[in-house]
Amino acid sequence: MRVFAVLAALCGFLTALPTLAADKLKAFPAAGAGMVRHLLQLPAEDEESDFKVQLIVGKTVAVDPGNRYFFAGRIERETIKGWGFPRYVVGHLGPLAGTLMATDPGTPKVKRFVTLAGDAYLIGYNSRLPVVVYAPQGVEVRYRLWRASPESRAIDPG
Repeated sequence: MRVFAVLAALCGFLTALPTLAADKLKAFPAAGAGMVRHLLQLPAEDEESDFKVQLIVGKTVAVDPGNRYFFAGRIERETIKGWGFPRYVVGHLGPLAGTLMATDPGTPKVKRFVTLAGDAYLIGYNSRLPVVVYAPQGVEVRYRLWRASPESRAIDPG
């Protein structure tokens, strides 16, 4: 009888999982006009504190191959009131800038993914909540996973 009760509870929990996931998404409102909501659900890891997620925001554009380019703009972290969950917002992707090295005018343009200027935007790894990024239409949101080395090293006193 006790085994039946445990199995029934387990079945009830497993059938409720999609509802729990949908409830988490309720905290993240639909994107406003001209914006897109990007969702990333990370898989569970044994030691999630060993991981970081890099958010990469940009756009594929035709540029000359001899220069480096970047977009102005930034990723803002906001906390959703009443839920306490983080969300990330890119208000705008603003003008394309780059180095000014002279190139042959006949050189054909190449398509390149050009990102926001600045340092890598790293966030903590949390498989229990989706990573939600709001960005303008036409803007790509990519990610990269970073993992800590399993070993640590001592720093010599100086």
